[in-house]
Parts: sequence; C-alpha cells; structure tokens
Amino acid sequence: MTTTERPATGSEQLRSVIATELDRTRARTASLTDAVDDDDLVRQHSTLMSPLVWDLAHVGNQEELWLVRDVGGREPVRRDIDDLYDAFKQPRRDRPSLPLLPPAEARAYVRTVREKVYDLLDGIRFDDRKLVEDGFAFGMIVQHEQQHDETMLATHQLRAGAPVLDAPPPPEPRARVGGEVLVPAGPFTMGTSTDPWALDNERPAHTVDLPAYVIDAAPVTNGQYRAFVADGGYDESRWWSEAGWRHRVEAELSAPMHWRRDGDGWAYRRFGRWSPLRDDEPVVHVCWYEAEAYAAWAGKRLPSEAEWEKAARWDPATGRSRRYPWGDEDPTVEHANLNQRHLWPAPVGAYPAGASPLGVHQLIGDVWEWTSTTFRGHPGFVAFPYREYSEVFFGDEYRVLRGGSFGTDRSACRGTFRNWDYPIRRQIFSGFRCARDARPDEAHA
Repeated sequence: MTTTERPATGSEQLRSVIATELDRTRARTASLTDAVDDDDLVRQHSTLMSPLVWDLAHVGNQEELWLVRDVGGREPVRRDIDDLYDAFKQPRRDRPSLPLLPPAEARAYVRTVREKVYDLLDGIRFDDRKLVEDGFAFGMIVQHEQQHDETMLATHQLRAGAPVLDAPPPPEPRARVGGEVLVPAGPFTMGTSTDPWALDNERPAHTVDLPAYVIDAAPVTNGQYRAFVADGGYDESRWWSEAGWRHRVEAELSAPMHWRRDGDGWAYRRFGRWSPLRDDEPVVHVCWYEAEAYAAWAGKRLPSEAEWEKAARWDPATGRSRRYPWGDEDPTVEHANLNQRHLWPAPVGAYPAGASPLGVHQLIGDVWEWTSTTFRGHPGFVAFPYREYSEVFFGDEYRVLRGGSFGTDRSACRGTFRNWDYPIRRQIFSGFRCARDARPDEAHA
C-alpha cells in the first residue's frame, strides 16, 4: 500500500502506515539536527531562516497542538511555549532573541510529545470526525515536519563552516532529453477530491480547459542559464519586468545564488563544498524574477500552474489525471530525485521512468519549479483544518511552485501538491522550465 492510499484492511494497517511515516520523518529531523553542535543549532545562519533549534521544537509543538490536544484530547505538555513557536506571531528574524528551548530540552520535548502520540494512536478511531478520517491529521503532521526538514536542509545550505552533510551523487543520465513537448488543447482534471492526505489548497478536483501550449521537456539547466548570464542577461533591463529589474538592481543579482566565478567558468557551493558547475544539471537557487527574465530572453514564458499540472498529470490515452507523471504509485528511486537521497539536482535524463505520458521529464523532484501563477484557492476551496495553512497566503504576493526538489520528501510531494513563496526568494531549492503558446501549425498538427 502506498503511504497515502486508502487502506485495504482497515484501521490496523492505517495505524501501521502512520507509525512508519512518523518514525521515518523523525529520523530525518534527527539527522539534520544531530549533524551540528549546539552552537550551530541555536545560531541564525541567515535572517531568512530560523535557528535549527526553533524548527525542531516547532514541529513538536504543532504535533502537540493537533495530535495530543485536539485529536487525543490530552492535557498539554507545554502550553507555556505555544507563543514562542507560533510562526505567525514570531517573524524569523526575531526568533534568535526569543527564550527558546535549549537543544537538550527541545529534544526531550519532541520526544515526550511523540510518546503521547504513539499512545493515543493505538486507540484512535478513524471515523470519529473529518480531522482523523483516513488518518488525515497524522498525515498533515508528517507533511508539516517534512516541510520543516526541507527548510532545515536549506538552512544547512546557508551555514558557514565545515561540511556536515553527505550523500551519494544522483544517477547519471539514462536518456537523451531536450527540446519541447506539445500539450494538446482540451480539458483536464486539476486538483484532487480523493487523495486522503492532500491538503486544503490541493482541493477540490475541478476541470480546466487549456488551449494548446508547448512546454520544455526538462527543467532549464545550468548550461542554458549560463548562456543567459554570458549574454548579459543580468545587464539588460529589457528582459526583466519592472519589479524584477528593480529587485535585480537593489539585490545586486548577477548570477544564481551560490554561484561564483571559477577561472573561465563557474563553481557552485553545495552544503559547504565547492565544485565546478555541471551544465546538464537543472539550475537551482534562482528567484521568480530571474526565471521570468530568462524565459523572456529565451523567447518564452513561465508556464501557468494549470499548464504545469496538465503536463505532469494528464494521460492522453485515458483522459484522466494521474497522481504522478508516471502513474498513481508512490515514487521510487527509479522515478524521481526526492527524500534527500542526494544533495543536488540530478542531471537531465536521469529518471526516464518518471516521465509523463507526453514525454515531459523530471517534473517531480530535483528542483521546485516556478510558475507564473499567483497563489489562490481552487474553485470551491474550503479551508481545512485551519485558515493559516493556506488561505491567509492567498493573493498577489506569492507565486506558486510545483513538483518538489531533491530535498522534498515523498509524503509532501505529488502531482497536485502546491508550494508558494515570494518572487524574490532563492534560498529555497527553486528552478523552473519554460513554456510558450502553441503556433497554429503546431496546435492543429
């Protein structure tokens, strides 16, 4: 059974799946926080990020609020720290000055919360109310912790000092991938009403009818982006929107984050190690404005969110939308670069088994892909179980990213999963691919 399908044999199997996912997720959290000493845990490595020790206690506090107190109806473990770990009350830049739990106390706290969760899991009924149906509340907490694990991974990328994380390199290319793919005009089903652990902003399923368009078969690579840099892309305002050019000037952008000149070429810093830039890897650590400018320079544009999802999910043979480009089954090591198995994007062509029916590659994993779309609810959106997960972010300030990165866990990544961030952000593992309107001769071929 996949981690988020409805269980075939009832509550006991669902309990087992939940326990496995909780364990797997906590092991990742521990690996990210145990990799550094206490001084590193309490330090703020960037004003864009929290101290790692804040993230650690925050995931425990969310687990306490939702599972121990709400689902379990148990007494609070530490009501006195609720405000300290409320992400809306405490801006990231201010978190180092708070009276946070020190590392040993934070670890003890999350351990105590988890013990109580295991205890209540044994007796939970999954049909009592909507919050626990199909184990949703537990799945929400798993995904929340995995999202913070990816945030902590991004913090590791920003920290100074000796490298502390290690992983094998991703696989080499197994297929030649390039060019563009035509997506025919017509309707498809966007979003989901059936995936039991899907979050509120992925719901409900609805029909979207799109004109024909063309989308890149692979994410934009370092080599392609390097050509934009070499052609003076950062010096020509004509490629940039007014807001993008203003940000480029103010932030003094001249290349993707973590790039530096290396003789006649470029080097890229990965978790404390510098290595020569590899041209066939997807470019990473670019903001939305940079992606938009590159697309204009290339004579294209960024895909809309609906265009991205149709390319990723729509099966022309059946007309249905899949959970993933390759089908409905959970990703394996053959499908996508996920789960922090590797510490950078895989070269283009490394995952032919993960391609969509139309032949679009590496839509899942490697890099989050910027889209042109601002963050809104799908038609018929209903906030659940709280407005602060999605609804408070709706509006023109945020752009949607899709597909996950090498640092995204499979539990927090599927064909309907939506991420969002400010268009200036690039400390995240963000890249992109381009699209364009289909020409009449293409659309009717």
